[in-house]
Amino acid sequence: MTDRHAAPYAIADRLRQESRGAAALERLLGTGDLDELAQVLTAPGQPLWARELAAYRLGVAGDRRAFESLVLLLNHRDPPRCAAAAEALAVLGDPRTARAAAALATNELRVAYALQPVRLLVRLRAPESVPALITTLERRLRPHDPYRRVALACVEGLGTLADPRAKRVLTEALAHPPLAAAAVTALGRIPRQQQRS
Repeated sequence: MTDRHAAPYAIADRLRQESRGAAALERLLGTGDLDELAQVLTAPGQPLWARELAAYRLGVAGDRRAFESLVLLLNHRDPPRCAAAAEALAVLGDPRTARAAAALATNELRVAYALQPVRLLVRLRAPESVPALITTLERRLRPHDPYRRVALACVEGLGTLADPRAKRVLTEALAHPPLAAAAVTALGRIPRQQQRS
């Protein structure tokens, strides 16, 4: 495929398997008609693979009609769907994206699916990013918290963002062996004069 808004091979291949080679999938992969893709998002009875593909292609084309569908997919139980939605949302450039990602990352009822929202917040570098990552990480520092991958993504993300507001929670993360090395690295990225503030 030469279309710059086409789905990458990994997504197309995954959805081909899920759709069992449906002709409709090939049509959606090949069309350049954004209105046709948008209709898939609103038409009743569309399979999830079709909605995902349409939303992804609209998102990377910068068409904001994909926003709501991509946000739903960002918090899906299937990790590859979440990752594809995060990729499309990062490209989409909708001003609502950071607020939506922050809400998903900090939703304790859906924390099992917070990994991609956390990573998206880091990529966006939005005003909502650091507060949401701090809140999510604080909750992951409770004893016996099972969501270590989410916690580690927060630590690494706060290191990438290098915001002095993260110093306290990163220092607390040092006491958690699975997070300690990443927390040391993250703290090292915060400029020294800002660490003292």
